Amino acid sequence: MGYGALADLVQLLLEQVGVTEQGAERIAGDFAGYFAAGGFVMPPLVLAAVLLWFAIGYRVAALRMGTTRDVQDLLERYAGHPPARTRGIVDDAAVRGLALAREGHAHLRRWLDDEFMAYEAELKKFSRLTVTLVEVAPIMGLLGTVVGMIETFDSLRDMALFTQSGGIAGGISQALFTTQMGLVVAIPGLIMHGLLRKKQQAIRMELARIKDLLCTEPAGFFLPRAETAPDQTAPQRQADG
Repeated sequence: MGYGALADLVQLLLEQVGVTEQGAERIAGDFAGYFAAGGFVMPPLVLAAVLLWFAIGYRVAALRMGTTRDVQDLLERYAGHPPARTRGIVDDAAVRGLALAREGHAHLRRWLDDEFMAYEAELKKFSRLTVTLVEVAPIMGLLGTVVGMIETFDSLRDMALFTQSGGIAGGISQALFTTQMGLVVAIPGLIMHGLLRKKQQAIRMELARIKDLLCTEPAGFFLPRAETAPDQTAPQRQADG
């Protein structure tokens, strides 16, 4: 796809979101010119930006805790009144954990670990891709700058003395477009990754608390009274009597 076709595509998209034809044409022309000024490094950088924000958008949607209640209160509430629909990972894990506790498995911790593996995988999904793109984008921008500087100084052999200053300035300006683009991609991505990583750690801690509470507290603390296990000490007391 050439830069002219790219400009036409950007103009079409802008018109679809309500931008006037003149405004869309001007923005599309500026974008195509900026895209062409960066050289061959710009297409990979734009692709990296698209992939980065796709991954960030997915993680924002996936890393939903649900309720802000304390986990212990959440378990007590859902034990008697399970929700028809959960709103996040912690809510879903609480409901599923209580369901496993009701089944009375001998080694509940192992069952919970196996069941919660899907949540752990969801928490880490696209995290490595986000980090990789944030790290690679500035390096790709630097590569474009180096290539632009090499071409600039190489072209000085055919330039007159009085045009050297302008030629160097113009070449450096073009070369720095890629560095600028690399930083524009990397800095917001780095900030968003840090925020999402903190949220991921908070959700992981809540999942660990759910497992600890379900494995250490008596079943009757969470489950409705009618569903509690029968008193196993009664026969022993009668025998002692």
